[in-house]
Amino acid sequence: MLSEANRSDNAVPLYEKVAAEIAGLIDQGTFRVGDRVPSIRQLSHRFDVSINTVMQAYALMEDRRLIEARPQSGYYVRARVPEIIEPEVPVQQTIVPATVTISDICQQVVRNMMNRDLLPLGNAIPHPRHLPVDKLNRMLASSSRRFPEQSISYHMAPGSERLRIQIAKRSLMAGISAGPDEVLITSGCVEAVLLALRATCKSGDTIAVESPFYFNFLQLIAELGLKALEIPATPREGISIEALSYAIEQNPVKACLLVPNFSNPLGSLMPDERKRELVELLARHEIPLIEDDIYGDLTFGNERPAAVKSFDRKGLVIYCSSFSKTLAPGYRVGWAIAGRYQSTMERLKMMVNLATSSPPQLAIAEFLATGGYDHHLRTIRRIYAANLSQMADAVARYFPPGTAMTRPAGGFILWVELPESIDAIQLYHQALRKGISIAPGPLFSLSGKYRNHIRLSSALWDEKVEQGIKTLGELAHGLQQ
Repeated sequence: MLSEANRSDNAVPLYEKVAAEIAGLIDQGTFRVGDRVPSIRQLSHRFDVSINTVMQAYALMEDRRLIEARPQSGYYVRARVPEIIEPEVPVQQTIVPATVTISDICQQVVRNMMNRDLLPLGNAIPHPRHLPVDKLNRMLASSSRRFPEQSISYHMAPGSERLRIQIAKRSLMAGISAGPDEVLITSGCVEAVLLALRATCKSGDTIAVESPFYFNFLQLIAELGLKALEIPATPREGISIEALSYAIEQNPVKACLLVPNFSNPLGSLMPDERKRELVELLARHEIPLIEDDIYGDLTFGNERPAAVKSFDRKGLVIYCSSFSKTLAPGYRVGWAIAGRYQSTMERLKMMVNLATSSPPQLAIAEFLATGGYDHHLRTIRRIYAANLSQMADAVARYFPPGTAMTRPAGGFILWVELPESIDAIQLYHQALRKGISIAPGPLFSLSGKYRNHIRLSSALWDEKVEQGIKTLGELAHGLQQ
């Protein structure tokens, strides 16, 4: 039942009283960060109020960022963490295309990902503990028995028809209507992006990217001899379309490369209206968009976010994705839906490596056909939502005052802004000496920006990871002195 003081106050709506009761329990420590609060039905019965009243109370608590809803799971206590302040993005800002160079530290960070002696807090790679390893192994064996010749033969571009059929079906969830013949199987998403860049640009051309931006794609741009034009992005809406529009007027942009759904490292989710505006802007200038949607399936919401490709009417959006973040990084199975660039990319695919490995294609096709993928997604979405919340809480507890971070609505990446006086590169080197690997912010920019930022991965959360966060916090405190 509600406390007598709360129930007798007629000036306050009943749903606010319910919200105040639960907020009080959170403040007292009855419910801690990451704990599940009572279900709507349980609370209705316990407080003797209507279900609608509880729903209003929980909606109010969500607005106040005290709790968060997780699909098919319930409501959980959120970490009370300062969020990165949305910067005022200057629209008419002179941005000059830059030649991309690969820093030694970038290559070192990539090598660290393979070092099993390090605690991988900066890796954007799913942990095997949360992947359906046994099921995939069974699918690999059974599909090889069912299709013995196919499993040892080349599946030339566009790739395995069985897999392309399944991908075409699933693409509808992202708002993309495409037939199997419009799907090109690639060796991971990076190859899909590589083929897209080669299909749309030549050496010396300028490509627009969001900032901060995934450093591996910056490496790719460098290897192709392209110039990158960094367009500012915000945690809530992603790339600034106004700044992009101005930059296009000032520069000969040949293509645009973005991660609109849960970008890496910012974690931003572009609203549908902004996606539509983006497509319309680029279409007016006949500029192709290369869309990386590798994190789209990892939403914490009830519905998968739409792809930018779903708003494309001219075939200018090249949609790229893979199963590396959801199923099996080592299988290296990705795909592209390339619109007007489809035939060019198929030809380039055959020139690059002829065909993607056949057994993984058949195994994933079988996994998708049996419905196992959706069950797996529901599981890892809950896990990653909980992991992100717990990591955010740990950062808030252990890092210096003035630390802020993003709060992504999907994926498993946390972008952390440290106090201005802390140098992320120094923190990176000190962390390595403690057996911890992180990704320092300057990697995600051509101009060395984000000097006091780091990327953290919550793909796994356990006592060892929490201790690693605590150690990072202690190092950060030391650098502040």
